[in-house]
Amino acid sequence: MPKQVDHQERREAIAHALWRVVEQQGWPRATMREVAREAEVSLGQLQHYFSSRIAMLTFAMEFASEQTSGRVARGLTGLDQPPHPRDVLRVVLTEMLPLHPDTRATSRMNAAYVLEALHDPELREVASVGLRQGRGLVERLIREAMADGHIPADRNVAIETDLILSLTGFTPLLELGVVEPQAVLAAIDQHLDQLFSPAS
Repeated sequence: MPKQVDHQERREAIAHALWRVVEQQGWPRATMREVAREAEVSLGQLQHYFSSRIAMLTFAMEFASEQTSGRVARGLTGLDQPPHPRDVLRVVLTEMLPLHPDTRATSRMNAAYVLEALHDPELREVASVGLRQGRGLVERLIREAMADGHIPADRNVAIETDLILSLTGFTPLLELGVVEPQAVLAAIDQHLDQLFSPAS
């Protein structure tokens, strides 16, 4: 009997190969041929799964999002149950920043994705939906924390959400070695401490 090919597994393997090429060489060098070489498949096999570079990038980003969600879920299991909303926000933030190899790979993929989305209306819409969903998650966490009395009720939910998301702006500073991971974590902790401090 011929071996059955798991198509989802093959797509994920190609996505991982794309991550490696982008991480090591950058998005401009992530050609279909180069990714096929990294994935150890023929160009024809790769094109069987992805008709274009953009299709490959879109799948790789969807897969990266799933991986990030999985890391967040695993991080939450290590917290007290039910977890304090401050700790939940910290896990979410740290998994969005390039602080370890897995998050560095997805961070660089995200940068490539955003650059492509700037010039591709269809990709831009898909990227915008994902970003809005992420923002909605953070806003919901803050709103629930306020309702439960963990955050002072006089805070503006929208502004606090945007301030939390602005911390992901540490990404290029981390990638280019301008700041150290410990300094970023200290800044995150100080901001969360201020957010969750009682009203004066």
